[in-house]
Amino acid sequence: MTTDPTPQPTKPVIGIFRNWTSLIGVVLFLSSLFAFVLLFLLDTLSHSANPYVGILTYLVAPAFGAIGLVIVVVGVVWRNYRRVKELGAPPAFQVDLTRSRDRRLLSFFLGGSVLFLLATAVLSYHTYHFTESVSFCGQACHTVMKPELVTYLHGPHARVACVECHIGPGAGWYVKSKLSGMYQVYATAFDKFPRPIPTPIRNLRPAQETCEQCHWPAKFVGNLDRTYEYFLADETNSHHTIRMTMKVGGGDPKHGPVGGIHWHMNVGNKVEYIALDEARQQIPWVRVIDSQGVVKEFRTEGFTNGISGQPVRTMDCMDCHNRPAHQYQTPNDAVNLAMALGQIDRALPSIKANAVAVLTEEYANETEATEKIATTLAEKYKGDARIRPIIDVVQRIYRDNFFPEMKAAWNNYPDNIGHKDWPGCFRCHDGKHVTADGKDMIKANDCKACHTILAQGSGDELRMLTPEGQDFKHPGGDYEGLCNDCHNGSM
Repeated sequence: MTTDPTPQPTKPVIGIFRNWTSLIGVVLFLSSLFAFVLLFLLDTLSHSANPYVGILTYLVAPAFGAIGLVIVVVGVVWRNYRRVKELGAPPAFQVDLTRSRDRRLLSFFLGGSVLFLLATAVLSYHTYHFTESVSFCGQACHTVMKPELVTYLHGPHARVACVECHIGPGAGWYVKSKLSGMYQVYATAFDKFPRPIPTPIRNLRPAQETCEQCHWPAKFVGNLDRTYEYFLADETNSHHTIRMTMKVGGGDPKHGPVGGIHWHMNVGNKVEYIALDEARQQIPWVRVIDSQGVVKEFRTEGFTNGISGQPVRTMDCMDCHNRPAHQYQTPNDAVNLAMALGQIDRALPSIKANAVAVLTEEYANETEATEKIATTLAEKYKGDARIRPIIDVVQRIYRDNFFPEMKAAWNNYPDNIGHKDWPGCFRCHDGKHVTADGKDMIKANDCKACHTILAQGSGDELRMLTPEGQDFKHPGGDYEGLCNDCHNGSM
């Protein structure tokens, strides 16, 4: 028997990585890796945070890298399927450490894995902190979040990161915020967001878990001295000052007498209420449970449906301090402050009235507002060189408090601190909330309940301090009614 010495042809081995699909994926992955390294260095060495560089570095580049790896895997799976179909099942995968080639490949694999895991850890860390940063929250969606960012930067909580209140500690709230953020990205991309952004925020973390981590609710605050400067809208810009003692008080008998404004804190007392509107401005029913457990219910005359099926809210910090980080100044208050600081020359006739008037006009956008404020004031005070710096101040006031593209300004957001421009305290303290038997009512319109006026007026009147307090004197004559009946931000 003879054998045929001619070797039989064999089918070529098809490498699973040798295909155009995987090659495209490798190119995409390496390109995104190069982009990430370059952007990471730019972001690290930069002296200021740029949200757009951050988005490209920690979101866009890694996303394209992940897509590249997926394409590589798809190409490998498809190539392996074809090889099995043409050549049959490949031999079992084995690593023989006695062979130098296998040892070399294993070393490359382990080294690459360590580098990949290290890069993933660094990327994950920076991605987490970038998405928690103020620049990402406020500047990534520039038009949408501009009102919130600007008012935040000028507010008393400008050094508290957005996430401290809007998310807080814990993985659960972090995940909730990111799931909510997915819809916000969609709404921004497809212009589905409301203008202005509505408040109060439904899914905001409770004040006990955010505000009270810094503000100790049981601490007795006592009284605070406050001075308010006003300028009337007359030709001489008449100056009127009110100096008063604010009875902040406290709500915990362990740390001081219970009383004052902070009596409402749910430490020693519990106050519950029902609001008929989303902004919580219409409150027809209130229930008070004092430290001894005594319960009293107050309701307005028209509220006869009872509380069945109505959402009952327990009063906390946010019911009065509802604009803690995003405060819009009214035109009247902003001009008063600028005049008190000497930024607006009060010697100019009727400058208070004219400055407020140009701020309260309707403008299509910030550019139009800036131009019309300048031309209107320049025309009214033609030839007077003092108006030039005043125009700059009024334009700045507008930029800091009015955002026409988002339809956001002070009059879109009720501020419940006080009672001048919004009902505030008078939502409940209006003299209309009484018990069912009509024998008791919530204290109403009593100026001395929360503050004591020490001095008011101008000139020599301010030297006549009266510790026992004065009755409030309305500038220009007596007035009966609630403050916000007339005060609408322009007076």
